[in-house]
Amino acid sequence: MAPPLLLALFLLLLPALIAGHQHPTSYGSSALSEWRPAKASYYAADPEDAIGGACGFGDLGKHGYGMATVGLSSALFERGAACGGCYEVKCVEDLKYCLPGTSIVVTATNFCAPNYGLPSDAGGHCNPPNHHFLLPIQAFEKIALWKAGVMPIQYRRVKCLREGGVRFSVNGRHFFFTVLISNVGGAGDVRSVKIKGTESGWLSMGRNWGQIWHINSDMTGQPLSFELSSSDGKTLTSFNVVPKDWEFGKTYTGKQFLL
Repeated sequence: MAPPLLLALFLLLLPALIAGHQHPTSYGSSALSEWRPAKASYYAADPEDAIGGACGFGDLGKHGYGMATVGLSSALFERGAACGGCYEVKCVEDLKYCLPGTSIVVTATNFCAPNYGLPSDAGGHCNPPNHHFLLPIQAFEKIALWKAGVMPIQYRRVKCLREGGVRFSVNGRHFFFTVLISNVGGAGDVRSVKIKGTESGWLSMGRNWGQIWHINSDMTGQPLSFELSSSDGKTLTSFNVVPKDWEFGKTYTGKQFLL
């Protein structure tokens, strides 16, 4: 039998020895939520799939998202409020198809529509209340073999790492002004937007769809400032990010959320 002193020392060091053999992912320090269960499937993506989507980002390559993207089921999509958010995804439970020790970070850019003609547990993968991730095959194969089909996964929200500042793409006509907000760092999503011109105070904008916001007001001929709030409670203000001589169809770059 081990001497009492040695036994006590072993028990004291046991938690540290266990922790030393665990390998947390590199995104652990940027996690915004705990790991949660879900399922994932894939679609065979082609270049045209990098354009469009229910978040309104348009050309995903142009906006810096590429194919590291995901379509979320309605339980996660939140009618567009989740657009731009980042999720770390890893395959679990299936030793045959999972790629051990791997995970991928994807950005929410699309909606996985429900199929109410099928039960939620028999083909209606994106039906409520399912948490489902529809990935392009390029992303899916980072964590599992394509033969897996529908896979059990775990996911968690993580901070988005973006290059450059937040982008404001303005559009509309006369008294209808819209702005697509993209390349958002930190939480990645945008939960509220305010706009200010030199001829007005701060005005609240409404979510038109996805990450496109609108206001019924003539904002022409004045520099524009924006105030964004994200789901983590942080606020970013970009003063005069859109110059006085702005034009519809142009994109302007402002400041970025601090991580």
